Amino acid sequence: MISEFHQLSEKIGQLAELTHALRRENVELRLRAKDLQSESEDLKRQNAELQQRIDEAHRRVAALLEKFPALPPSPQDKELA
Repeated sequence: MISEFHQLSEKIGQLAELTHALRRENVELRLRAKDLQSESEDLKRQNAELQQRIDEAHRRVAALLEKFPALPPSPQDKELA
């Protein structure tokens, strides 16, 4: 009977240790998830900023191209027409 109580006591101790380890791991995982979410939001913000810069560069290049005079048709273009 004492042996059974001793075994039960050991198993309860192991269960308590496992519970503490899992709680610590849970806290670490929650912190890591929060960090990853923050990192993801930062990357989304950076991506949006870069897309805006690309769009602005595209508009500026398009505006510059419109200022160039049209090229006269080449002899090849005349033959195709």
